[in-house]
Amino acid sequence: MKQIDPVIPSTAVTVIGAGLAGSEASLILAEAGLDVCLYEMRPLVRTEAHRTDRPAELVCSNSFGSDLPDRASGLLKEELRRLNSPLIRIAEKSRIPAGAALAVDRERFSENVAALLSRHPRIKLIRAEVGEIPAGRPVIVAAGPLASPALAASLAKLTGKDNLFFFDAIAPVVTLESIDFGKAFRASRYERDESGAGDYINCPFSKAEYESFIEALTGAERIPLKSFEEAINAGVRVGRGPFFEGCLPIEILALRGPDALAFGPLRPVGLTDPQTGKRPWACLQLRRDNQLGDAYNLVGFQTNLKYPEQKRVFRMIPGLENAEFVRYGEMHRNTFIAAHGTLNLQLQMIRYPNVFIAGQLAGVEGYAGNIAFGHVAARNVIRYISGQAPIDPPQETMIGALIRAIVGNDSDDIQPVKANFGILPPLENPKRSKKERAAQYVERALRRYDLSGSRLEPESRQAENDPV
Repeated sequence: MKQIDPVIPSTAVTVIGAGLAGSEASLILAEAGLDVCLYEMRPLVRTEAHRTDRPAELVCSNSFGSDLPDRASGLLKEELRRLNSPLIRIAEKSRIPAGAALAVDRERFSENVAALLSRHPRIKLIRAEVGEIPAGRPVIVAAGPLASPALAASLAKLTGKDNLFFFDAIAPVVTLESIDFGKAFRASRYERDESGAGDYINCPFSKAEYESFIEALTGAERIPLKSFEEAINAGVRVGRGPFFEGCLPIEILALRGPDALAFGPLRPVGLTDPQTGKRPWACLQLRRDNQLGDAYNLVGFQTNLKYPEQKRVFRMIPGLENAEFVRYGEMHRNTFIAAHGTLNLQLQMIRYPNVFIAGQLAGVEGYAGNIAFGHVAARNVIRYISGQAPIDPPQETMIGALIRAIVGNDSDDIQPVKANFGILPPLENPKRSKKERAAQYVERALRRYDLSGSRLEPESRQAENDPV
């Protein structure tokens, strides 16, 4: 560990990484009256995926997932709302139409987070790379999956384990004006409004169009994953393979069978093509990517195809024949630690109790999950400093279940974990239908949350009308 820099007050909490988890943690710490030194290496050190130097830049998508109360991601966000999460409040104020999902304008969201961080008198944003975890003070490591090699090496020394390398993919974004609405149509799944004012743009495939697209997709050239090959050659443990199962590139998914996309990201359920009056054979949905509404991302179309191949293959999609790409899809390294035996339920390192790991680096997946881990880590740092008992979100809550799923996984097959009902304890008297069981999980989680409210109550509540 690196010794304390004498120019930094010894009472300050160090937060490494100004992503979702680090930004959430910094705001929670500062509102509790603690000084925070928030380190962010961008723009001095670039990453494989970021485009700006702003905090909380969303790189893979602009959606925080479903906001429906009977969905796992909806429950997670409801728990964060009850915890008065600063970043969830900002997301609500930056949201754009996306049906039942909470989607945001990327730039507006990160700009609002940056504004909230910069004007807080207790937060000092330091643009510098941290190559070694400091000793002697509380520190939250929230560097994310693109932690610098030096910091990753420092973590490996502390954990005594190999890092796990996977790859996440980013979906392309196209301009609205380049979409052909002679073929594409607006609608959200299952909506009954026939006004054409749906939040999604849909590109319907016929059976022949779909089969031609799949043939081109599976035969297209991909970018070599040099980082993965280097990890293999260095003897790094990488689980089942280089890809995260929850975010597979579409070309890899398509290789699993000719109907894999039709039952996955191109599923047509709940949609009717107004030109035929029937459900299409397959359908790509595009979701608004910004507040202005002049750019749309291809939902579920994460890819590692070479850029010219993306243009060639994706222009085979009905309605995108003349698509103009604001951003091409690409892949980036995803590094996280094996938490079992390394972290306790407080996201605190067992051997080094002054070090807390937050966000995707701890093995959680999804934007809301990253925020939740940053929130819990910060709240436990506050208690660590004051000598209070740590918070322990009940296992029936989604936050508590996520922590237990990550910390409790002692297998050799580790993947990042996202919110899902499968990680919650079994129901005592489960209903027969999936929807009814989901409602039972949610009702139990929120009841359990309310019963333990005194242990989960935030230290300081900011005003609900933060001028962001």
